[in-house]
Amino acid sequence: MSNDSSTVKPYNQQDGKKEQVADMFNNISKTYDMLNRFMTMGIDTIWRKKAIRSLAPLKPQYILDVATGTGDFAIDSIKILNPKKIIGVDISQGMLDVAKEKIAKKGLQDQFEVTLGDSENLPFADDTFDAVTVAFGVRNFENLEKGLSDIRRVLKPGGKAIVLELSNPTAFPIKQLFNIYFHKITPAMGKLISKDNRAYEYLPESVAKFPDGERFAAITKQVGFSKCTVRPQTFGFCTIYECDK
Repeated sequence: MSNDSSTVKPYNQQDGKKEQVADMFNNISKTYDMLNRFMTMGIDTIWRKKAIRSLAPLKPQYILDVATGTGDFAIDSIKILNPKKIIGVDISQGMLDVAKEKIAKKGLQDQFEVTLGDSENLPFADDTFDAVTVAFGVRNFENLEKGLSDIRRVLKPGGKAIVLELSNPTAFPIKQLFNIYFHKITPAMGKLISKDNRAYEYLPESVAKFPDGERFAAITKQVGFSKCTVRPQTFGFCTIYECDK
């Protein structure tokens, strides 16, 4: 089962999706946090905390945050779960530079470190982490199956991957309102604030093409996860996926 989200690229150039995603996030890294809050009307902060709390029974001490971006999800994880260590990995140095500023400002150097790396070829040994998290990152993978398979590889047996991702509402009139907001208003605001016209057209396109819900759960099982619980949030704007190794 392949997915067609890999065919959506930020800049429609000849380069692979991976390189283009890195360039895009480097371009928008300074304004990303503000635009993310706007794009989700601030509800993303609630989704993040809910996703993190689903790991509480596991009491994970070593967590990998894939596509860590500017580090918000990992910082929230430290507040809620207080693990010994979180490592954040991302392909965009621009985003990691913003994350490093936050880590220094909050004095989290001992608990949270970030490294430049490919989410689909993680630079870690098998069975390393108690939990792996990905917030709003899997739809940017060039090869979704490969990325999920590698996440499963670095998880300890009995570990859990939590994936938080935007999805497409299906109920009337939410679906229609979502489409207007996400495909018209969001790109217009993105152009105003970030000066990267294409980036905020790509983001809605990447959500529209993403195999969400049960289709995503099927892919996790295909790569070897034993179970994937699908938890839609806020009229289906977003979904939390709990995947067990």
